[in-house]
Amino acid sequence: MNIAVIGAGKSGSEAALLAKRLGNSVFISEFSNLDNFQEKTLLFKKNKIDYEFGSHNFERILDADLIIVSPGIPPDSDIIQKAEANGKDIISELEFAYRCLNRSTNSNKNPIIAVTGTNGKTTTVSLIKHIFDSCGKKSFLVGNVGTPFSSIVDKVKKDDIIILEVSSYQLDRIVNFHPDIAVVLNITEDHLAYHGTLEEYKKAKWKITQNQNKKNVLFLNQDDSEISKMLNSELRLFQTEAEIGFISCHNNIDNTSISKVGTFVRDGKIYFSQFKDGKTHIEELMQINQLSLPGQHNLFNSMAAAIATRAFEIRNEDIRDALMSFNGVEHRLEEVATINGIRFINDSKATNVNASWYALSSYPNNIIWLAGGRGNNDYSIIDNLVKDKVKTIISFGEESESIFNHFCSLTKCEKLSTLQKAVKQAYFEAEKGDIVLFSPACKSFDMFANFEQRGVVFKKSVYELDE
Repeated sequence: MNIAVIGAGKSGSEAALLAKRLGNSVFISEFSNLDNFQEKTLLFKKNKIDYEFGSHNFERILDADLIIVSPGIPPDSDIIQKAEANGKDIISELEFAYRCLNRSTNSNKNPIIAVTGTNGKTTTVSLIKHIFDSCGKKSFLVGNVGTPFSSIVDKVKKDDIIILEVSSYQLDRIVNFHPDIAVVLNITEDHLAYHGTLEEYKKAKWKITQNQNKKNVLFLNQDDSEISKMLNSELRLFQTEAEIGFISCHNNIDNTSISKVGTFVRDGKIYFSQFKDGKTHIEELMQINQLSLPGQHNLFNSMAAAIATRAFEIRNEDIRDALMSFNGVEHRLEEVATINGIRFINDSKATNVNASWYALSSYPNNIIWLAGGRGNNDYSIIDNLVKDKVKTIISFGEESESIFNHFCSLTKCEKLSTLQKAVKQAYFEAEKGDIVLFSPACKSFDMFANFEQRGVVFKKSVYELDE
């Protein structure tokens, strides 16, 4: 087969390599300049993959039998528009890897858990992986978490569990992708530059369940307002063949005809609930204060991970022990250091305002908040948190002025040109017992390649304070 891959980032490169390993003719096209991809050219040459940088060869791409598009390539880009006009089969790397997995003779029974949502995806899938690791079950953690699905397709063995973090970008271009267990954590406005409207964003997220059947389970956040609207919509756009399970941080789990399984909170404890043989059966899992991760959002993430792993015959005690021993995810409320009684927290993965709302909610008062980057955000949803908890805001990057102007009437605000200067100023301002919380609420692309690089720079700047 003649395959064209648009985008030479992690997922595009791995899709191209997988396609080549399977005997296809592969051409990869990257619109960005070659300067950012020098190492990739050596990789492509070694594997005899044709490539181009700095432009898209429309004629050659449109000559392909299949086009694989990397996450983030907008649907209104010229090459996508032309490919669609020519009736081309355009799929995501997620879909391509899934198709290849199902062709493998020893991999046709791999259970798949897929997790999506605006926030909390990485923490939840990492918790799921930790639970399986703690119980000795072989699993692969791939997808939007950083390791492309395509990179492990020809490595998995029969019955290995595949855990996928999936983004709206990846789901938007699926056809056959079919998880056994799907989880939708939450939905708030995000990626509208790509999807156009919140409604289209929700439709992309809901594709996680479009191929599920009655043997599968879709776990939903019962407390999320947008998910509730989707289920109750008179338009009935959001339907599923899967069994629905609910997750709630309140004592109001819906064990009705719509939901036979779920998890909820009552009196400071987490419970599993199952409706079976005409009765509701309740099992206690653990006390909330036993969880290793702080914050209401991590309570929910932990519950989602717990209920998603229940189908794999793992004892409640083992799930509990794993949730107690989890050390967290890099760049997500990561404890970096305590210097002279001042705690430094790296939450670089907070690329939107809702993520920073969760971060600010996780800590007591005396926060010095470092925020900024690229964005055009509505910060009003965190006004009350800022008034209650934040001593000082230090903003940086393209959004620095907007952050300053929005919050300057609520608390002390300062503007600085770089993240490194913001860290130094935060240390100068802080007192023993304070928390310096780096939770940008913005994308990283004004100064950094991605949120990972941004987090590394923050941590390096913190370590330099103690030298």
